[in-house]
Amino acid sequence: MKIRFCEHNKGKKKVYRQLKDEFPDISIKVKDCIKQCSACREMPMATVEGKRITASDGDKLYNKITEIIRNDGKMD
Repeated sequence: MKIRFCEHNKGKKKVYRQLKDEFPDISIKVKDCIKQCSACREMPMATVEGKRITASDGDKLYNKITEIIRNDGKMD
């Protein structure tokens, strides 16, 4: 599974650190740009297997991503 954060996204730092600590075997990276600029400017976001995941705050984003990981990558 690949999880990517944009360097410019606000709120990514805490979520990134928590995910790296809890799931060290998953490919989690911060990139210069993940080409999701409209969402990236507005709210915390990441891509999981190329699909954009957004939330109103970092804690909610973390919860959404961990739910996807625990469901073996199945996204609604």
